[in-house]
Amino acid sequence: MNSASTEPPDFPMQRTCPFDPPTEYAQLRRQRSIIQVRVPNGQLAWLVTRHRDVRELLTDPRISSDRTHPNFPLTEEVTPQSRRNIAAAGRSLIGLDHPEHGPRRRMLITEFTVRRINDLRPHIQQIVDACVDDLLSRPRPVDLVPVLAEPLPARTLTELLGMPYDDRDLIERAATAMLRRSVSPQERQRTGAEMRAYIDRLVTAKEAEPTEDLLGRLVVTNRRTGLYDHDQMVGLVQVLMVAGFESTVSMIALGVAGLLTGPRPVSDVVATPEATTAAVEEMLRYFSVADALPRIAREDIEIGGVTIRRGDGVLLSFASANWDDEVFPAASTLDLRRGARHHLAFGYGIHQCIGQNLARAELEIVFRTLFTRVPGLRLAVPLAQLPFKRDSNLYGVDALPVTW
Repeated sequence: MNSASTEPPDFPMQRTCPFDPPTEYAQLRRQRSIIQVRVPNGQLAWLVTRHRDVRELLTDPRISSDRTHPNFPLTEEVTPQSRRNIAAAGRSLIGLDHPEHGPRRRMLITEFTVRRINDLRPHIQQIVDACVDDLLSRPRPVDLVPVLAEPLPARTLTELLGMPYDDRDLIERAATAMLRRSVSPQERQRTGAEMRAYIDRLVTAKEAEPTEDLLGRLVVTNRRTGLYDHDQMVGLVQVLMVAGFESTVSMIALGVAGLLTGPRPVSDVVATPEATTAAVEEMLRYFSVADALPRIAREDIEIGGVTIRRGDGVLLSFASANWDDEVFPAASTLDLRRGARHHLAFGYGIHQCIGQNLARAELEIVFRTLFTRVPGLRLAVPLAQLPFKRDSNLYGVDALPVTW
């Protein structure tokens, strides 16, 4: 560590309050905003906690997303084989740097434009309405996670990719295996191999007979460009499935729990479409279900009073950056009218989440519909009894019993 006399703290740091980031982040932002931490495999990495530093590094070409680098910091234990699997998935898009990244991203970008997603909104509304119908038909209390939080992104993703909805169990199991730190490296490897084999068959089928869905269109369009690569398409679909599913599940469940226990009435969320949009942006900032984005320094970088050396691992903390009072006054307050769109919940720069328009649409529709149709919704157990995902790389809650 630079100018440090104590042992680097372990990372990930633990949340002690249900909705708050680790308490250490606030102190770090005030005193030493960039420190070295130790990840589970014993390696050291630089943890970056201030909004301005995180944002700056997200656009710095000296920072790499290369998951094949031996020092790439991972927040779960891995085997040599699972590290190779992670690297393989990374080569699809999330592990590419400029200039390779741009053409690959353009393979996808037209499928996730605001216009394309707006065309999907009526269908997303139908999915949400069906889920709420199911919720209302069940004896109370009802666990909101399997009835609403999981079915919405699962059905949306399976339909987008042209895969049978009955196969959604694989997405759920893969998300658990890939994101839970308590899952053994061996189990993570087995589930990852099963998912990759399934996606390989799915992509192969689309190559033989392209269908009118996102995956079929990607195959046809990118064959014409000369960029098409089967293995990269398989890795890309794997990333879309896991990240697109689990992040939305977590935001729905955490958002409902937070709104039902917050100081402002839930009616603020559904007063107008504009109010819903502002509330969703604030919830994305406040809950920050994805915390630390791993990166590697390509060159020496001077930032925040420290020198990050070439080959050092870097962890960019979105959860800390989104609670930076210099950018978001009274950041620890869930202010549903704030509507701050310069949060980093979706990242920033060339790797900004390509599915953010879809995520926003799903969240706006689900919160507006749920609280309009079930205005008396409330938690069926005390907040302290909810099983929060403290062992996951995407924070959330495993079960959410509600009544009305």
